[in-house]
Amino acid sequence: MLAFAEPDLEAAYLAWCAWLAHEKRAALRTQAGYRHDLQAFVQFLAGHQGGPVGLASLRELAPMGFRGWLAWRLKEGYAKSSTQRAVAAVRGFLDFLDARHDVHNPALRAMRAPRASRRLPRPLAVAEVAELTDAVAVDGDQAPWILARDTAILLLLYGAGLRIGEALGLDRGDLPGRLDLPLPVGDLPGGGETVLRVMGKGQKERLVPLLPVIGEALATYVAACPYALPANGPLFLGARGARLQQAVVQKRVRALRRLLGLPETATPHSLRHSFATHLLAGGADLRSIQELLGHASLSTTQLYTGVDAESLTRLYAKAHPRA
Repeated sequence: MLAFAEPDLEAAYLAWCAWLAHEKRAALRTQAGYRHDLQAFVQFLAGHQGGPVGLASLRELAPMGFRGWLAWRLKEGYAKSSTQRAVAAVRGFLDFLDARHDVHNPALRAMRAPRASRRLPRPLAVAEVAELTDAVAVDGDQAPWILARDTAILLLLYGAGLRIGEALGLDRGDLPGRLDLPLPVGDLPGGGETVLRVMGKGQKERLVPLLPVIGEALATYVAACPYALPANGPLFLGARGARLQQAVVQKRVRALRRLLGLPETATPHSLRHSFATHLLAGGADLRSIQELLGHASLSTTQLYTGVDAESLTRLYAKAHPRA
């Protein structure tokens, strides 16, 4: 439900939510964020005009109204990145209204979101990744099958560049073959690698090559897991047999980084950053890394060139006699 909205706007909002979920296939977090942003926008307009907001209000909204909303967000202390997302949500909703409900507002084009600086990814060094993936397999307080599970997960994050949500969203049937070693040959053009089909953001499927060490870790976990793993059920299970939650993996990595003295940036997602950065340093091209990571835009992948240049500058300053 959309508070402070007249019935015509409420109906359009529900149709937009259905469109986001089923046609645009936006990620669940994106849908939730956009709904929250639009609710806050309508609430601001209701206070600004002194009553419920309808489609007519949005059609007639002047540039000053949009600027007032942006000024209110600045006064409330919202981060620039948060306001960027909110502007994207409002623009997307008004574009939807323009296409489906003939609600056209040219003032929307005058609205400019603040430019937020993009933070560089924070990858781990190769030695730090090795420490982390070695340590996760030898915790004496955990059952052997849980050690095998966590090892397989971290190797997927670093060795295949998966997001934590993508790894934990895998079903048993997503794995290639029966995981008997040696693993079956995949179907990448001109390949020879075993490949994993991964469902990424926006329900976009991609193929990711699996290194033999990852296949072996997955096979070890599947063989050790005490619960049944049907093809249509989750691959990674928690201690009670339900699908493993991200918080469990994040907690485990926090404990390991404290034990090993690794930086605070050592998180499950930093392994994905490390995957991309180490590939780039090894000579892989950006377009290939983009495909492996499942980035919709090459500009997102290009952030890793900044990381690589930063490390080169650091090495130069440390090694050059006149640095």
